[in-house]
Amino acid sequence: MSLRSLGLPDKVYTYLLEHSLREPDVLAALRQETAKHSAARMQISPEQGQFMRLLVELMGVRRAIEVGVFTGYSSLSVALAMPDDGELLACDVNAEFTAIARKYWERAGVSHKIELVLAPASETLKSRVAAGEAGSYDLAFIDADKGGYQTYYERCLELLRPGGLILVDNVLWSGSVADESDQDEDTRAIRELNERIHADQRVSVSMLPVGDGLYLARKR
Repeated sequence: MSLRSLGLPDKVYTYLLEHSLREPDVLAALRQETAKHSAARMQISPEQGQFMRLLVELMGVRRAIEVGVFTGYSSLSVALAMPDDGELLACDVNAEFTAIARKYWERAGVSHKIELVLAPASETLKSRVAAGEAGSYDLAFIDADKGGYQTYYERCLELLRPGGLILVDNVLWSGSVADESDQDEDTRAIRELNERIHADQRVSVSMLPVGDGLYLARKR
């Protein structure tokens, strides 16, 4: 829900991009097309996409999960950093948005790495657990309906191997999580998840002010 990291003055943000961003042309083109869409705020920021690519490289990720695809910027970021035999399970319910994603996956030459499942993510993840895939994934990125965050977190944690990493997006929610007078349903859902992850001894954690807030939880 943020096209840039929270709280940075324009001058500082411009400096950050000019001195750190190495955005492949295909990602830049996708970001520019998405910016024309009325729901463009759903896209992650370019510096967050680059951070995710670095994590994929650092961890040697071969199998990953994405919950919430939108137009595919985050999935493309992850897939570009994975080896040629990498596998990304992409979960979404919107055929219109993901049609844009498919176009850019194909253009980037990574479509063979991505399995898009158009169905409720809770069902998709549950079916993967039932199929014996628990403990077989390296990384999961959650960026979907906020009411489902706790379910997605638990399912992804089950599917991750020890040492695997969950990334949860929008955990600062434009700062509204810190305003107790804001009792919006999505805001409350994010607060509850943040509290749950903070107290969860199954994981090592760090919340970062990247994009709209990114919670990292490493499975012990």
